[in-house]
Amino acid sequence: MGSRFKGGVVSATPPTINSPTDGEGGSTSGVWYMTDVTQEEGGSTWPKLVPPREQWAWGRNQNGQLGQGDTTDYSSPVQVGELTNWKASAGGQYISAAIKTDGTLWTWGAGASGGLGDGTTANKSSPVQVGTDWATVTQMRNSTLAIKTNGTLWAWGANGLGQLGLNNTTYYSSPVQVGALTTWLKVSCGLYFVTAIKTDGTLWAWGKNTQGQLGQGNTTHTSSPVQIGALTTWSQLGDGTQSSFAIKTDGTLWAWGRNNYGQLGDGSTTDRSSPVQIGSLTTWGQLVSAGQYHCGVVKTDGTLWTWGRNNYGQVGDGSTTNRSSPVQIGSLTTWSRFRGAKHSSMGLTTGGTLWAWGYNNRGQLGQGNTTSYSSPVQVGALTTWSKLAGQPESEHALVTKTV
Repeated sequence: MGSRFKGGVVSATPPTINSPTDGEGGSTSGVWYMTDVTQEEGGSTWPKLVPPREQWAWGRNQNGQLGQGDTTDYSSPVQVGELTNWKASAGGQYISAAIKTDGTLWTWGAGASGGLGDGTTANKSSPVQVGTDWATVTQMRNSTLAIKTNGTLWAWGANGLGQLGLNNTTYYSSPVQVGALTTWLKVSCGLYFVTAIKTDGTLWAWGKNTQGQLGQGNTTHTSSPVQIGALTTWSQLGDGTQSSFAIKTDGTLWAWGRNNYGQLGDGSTTDRSSPVQIGSLTTWGQLVSAGQYHCGVVKTDGTLWTWGRNNYGQVGDGSTTNRSSPVQIGSLTTWSRFRGAKHSSMGLTTGGTLWAWGYNNRGQLGQGNTTSYSSPVQVGALTTWSKLAGQPESEHALVTKTV
C-alpha cells in the first residue's frame, strides 16, 4: 500500500486523523502530499497525508551548504529552491541533505570526501539527487548515513575512523549498504561516530571512540556496528561531538562519552564509557539533540531543558556559565523540538514559532545580524516552522516550513 500511494498529490483537505502534529504548523489548506510515514515519526510504513513543506537555510555557506547556488553566508532565512514537497532533512558541518515526499534524496555542499553521494568529489551549491526510496537521513562533517523505506542502512563519504560502519576505512562517493539487515529504525551522527536503533529496540554504535562515545566500556574504535548492552527498550537517540544520548521507552534519559564541560548532564565532568542515567525522571519525552558540547531535551510537559558548555550562551539560560545538570529554559510549556549545533541552539514551539540562541558569528541564528544571544530570540514572526535539521558541528541552519 505504501508504494502505491507514495509521492501522490492530494488537493482536498485531509481528515482530522491526518492533520499535522508535533509542531508541524497546523496548515489545513493548499496541496497535500501522500508519503510514507518516516521512522522518526514512529516507525510505521503506511502512507500518510502531509502538508506542503519548504526548506529554508541560513548561516555559514563556504561550501554551498545553504543550497543557494553560491557560497555567500546568509544571516536571515533563504528558501532552498521553490519546491514544497520536502519531508525530512539533515545538515552536517559542510553538507546538507533533504528527502522529498516521493522518496528521492537530495544533497548539496562540500563534495571533497564523497559526502554528497553523487559519485563525485565536487562541491555542489544546489541540490543534486541521490537515489530513491529513502526514509531518513543524517550527516556528520563530510559523511552521510540514510535508511531506506525497506529498513536497510546506507553510508557514504569520509571514513577515516570507520564511521561508515563498513568494516574498513575506505572513502565512498556513492551509497554503500551497511550489512544486509532490514531492521534499522533510527540513526544519529556525532563527530566521526554513529549510533543507531533497530526495530527490536536494541542500540548500536561504531566509529571513533576516544572518549567512550560508543558505550562499550572502553575507548577502542570499531568500523562495524557493535551493540550497546543487551536492552531492547531504546526509543530515541542523539549525538554530540564526542558524546551520546538516548531515551528509553520508560522515559528515562541516558548519556555517555566525553564530559569535560558537563555535557552528559550527570552533575560531573567525568567521561563515561558506558551509559549512565541522568537523574531519575521518566518524563523525557521528545527527541534528544546535542550540540558540540551541550545538549537539550523537551519533556512530556512541553518544558525545555538544556545543559553543558555555555561560553556563548548556547544553553539559553541567560548566562555564560557551564551547566553539568539540566536547567529549564524559561517557563514555556509549548516546546516541541530542540536542535543543538556548534555553540548554538534552536527550538520549535507547538505553535510553529522558531527560536535561536548562542553563537552567531556566521548569522546561524537567523536574526539578520551576527550578534550572539544567551536566551532564546524568535526568528521572524512566522508560526509555520515545523522541523529542524543540524549536526553538532554545524554552523548553518536547515529548517522546514509548512505552507
